[in-house]
This record gives sequence, C-alpha cells and structure tokens, in this order.
Amino acid sequence: MTQAKLITVIGATGAQGGGLVRAIAADKSGAYRCRAVTRKTDSDKAKALAKLGVEVVAADLDDEKSLAHAFAGSHGAFCVTNYWEHFSPEKEAVQAGNLARACKSAGVKHVIWSTLEDSRKWVPLTDTRMPTLMGKYKVPHFDAKGESDALFTAAGVPTTFLLTSFYWDNFIHFGMGPKRGPDGKLAITLPMGKAKLPGIAVGDIGACAFGILARGTGLCGKTVGIAGEHLTGAQMAAAFTKALGQPVVYNEVTPEVYRGFAFPGADDLGNMFQLKRDFNDRFCSARDIAFSRSVNPSLQTFETWLSRNKASIPIG
Repeated sequence: MTQAKLITVIGATGAQGGGLVRAIAADKSGAYRCRAVTRKTDSDKAKALAKLGVEVVAADLDDEKSLAHAFAGSHGAFCVTNYWEHFSPEKEAVQAGNLARACKSAGVKHVIWSTLEDSRKWVPLTDTRMPTLMGKYKVPHFDAKGESDALFTAAGVPTTFLLTSFYWDNFIHFGMGPKRGPDGKLAITLPMGKAKLPGIAVGDIGACAFGILARGTGLCGKTVGIAGEHLTGAQMAAAFTKALGQPVVYNEVTPEVYRGFAFPGADDLGNMFQLKRDFNDRFCSARDIAFSRSVNPSLQTFETWLSRNKASIPIG
C-alpha cells in the first residue's frame, strides 16, 4: 500500500490554511495526510483540527528552526504570511525567508507560496498617481509578498506561486458589508469605478491549493492565479439585493476618499483598489476562473457564497 503523502500547512487555523486542511481531511482517496502548523496547539481552533484526525504541531514564522522541524518529512507545503497581524512589510519578508529556507532544508518537493503582485513593478515609487506608503511601498501588503517570491526561487525550493483574490469573507469579517447611508439605503462602498474585482470565497483558496498539489509538480516554477468570479461593484450590489431581499446599491468613491477612511490600513487598501482598477485587464487575466474551477470543481460563485453566508454578514 502506497504511503500517504504528507502536506504541511502554515496558518492552519487561519483563513487560507484552514481551507486547505479541511480539503485534505475531506479527501477520500487516502493519497494525502495533513500536518497543521500553528503557534498555539491548545487553542480551540487547533483542537478542532485535531478532532478531524489532523496532526497538529507548533511552530513560529519568526523561528526558522521550528519551521524546519515542522516541515520534516513533508512532500508538500502551503506557505502563507499574515501582514494584517503586524502591518510590517519587513517582518513579512523575514518570515517568508524563514519559510523558504526551512522548506529547502526539509527537502519539501512542492511548495505553494500564497503571494500577490509587487505593485511597484506597475506603479514605480516615482509615480504620483498613488501615494508612496512607509517610504518605499505602494501597496505594502502586496509588495512584501511579491518581493518575497525571489526568496523561494533563491532557496531552490520547487514552488508554485499562487496569486489570490479579494476575499468575499471581507464582507463578514472586515467591515465591508452593506451599510446604511444618510438616505437609509444599504450600500457597499468601493473605489473600483466600473472595473471588475476578482473575488473568491476564502475557503476555496485552500481547496484550489489542494487541487494544485494533487496535480503533481508540473506547476512548480510557475505563477497561477485564482478567483471565483470577476464582478463590478454594481454586480455585487445586485447579488446582495437578491440575497438579502432588500435594495443594496454600489457607492462608488474615489481612491483618495477611500484612503481617508478612519480605519487601520485604509491607505494601503485604497492604493490596492486603485491598482486593481487602473490595471484591471492585467489583474483579472492573471486570475483565471476556468483554471480555478479545474483545480477546484466545487468553486463557489458570489451568489452561491452569499446564499450560504448571508446570515453572517453584519448589516450596518
């Protein structure tokens, strides 16, 4: 009997990694087994994973030695960092380097690195169309990941670079859900103009990653992007209207206005949305829906996601 290949998942109790853990646990082929990596093995989320029959181990992204130990014996690995935990691109790059070197030392045969574009390749720091942030970034939470791609290549790790999309779950957890304006109407507010926003159910990211790993190593060295749908603000508002049973409109604002909103990271996200708007064809084409569905046949549309999650969306 062939031994199940071990896939080690960073961020296993988080959004992206958690989706991959559940996808592996649900797979009936017996070809794979999962090792979930978390800082706190005694947390409720970690205990829930253990109940699924998943091996749960402790490691820290700031500790390369602990990561190498966690990756030991792994055929595949999913690597992700969380900028929003600390708001430091430099820290994120250090953590990415730790992950790359730890995968190399453990001899991992296929790594998926959850990444994003380095926006400075599209909008140089000298370009005044959007402000430079923190002295050397345009979209900090994009740029640190994109810049870190080179760390995996330099480490000699067989890597698939996975470009993700806007989480529809942000409408639940990030305060982006419909809010009532002064006129009493519900609205979603985005600085996207009439451009399309590639989006995805966050759980589908992990399922897509599993599909890529299950294909073998043919995508190592390549960059692939995933999305559930590419939708305009007006199309998303129409879907909300249908799901919630009450009118929801698209409140279009400028990136300048969005950058001025009073929440941490508003300037970063304002630049991000502007990047997606101004380079819309390029951004969307990098996130192929047909490819996404080929590696994850259960890929959700926005309407499907809304039908399953509408009760969880806070209405402001």
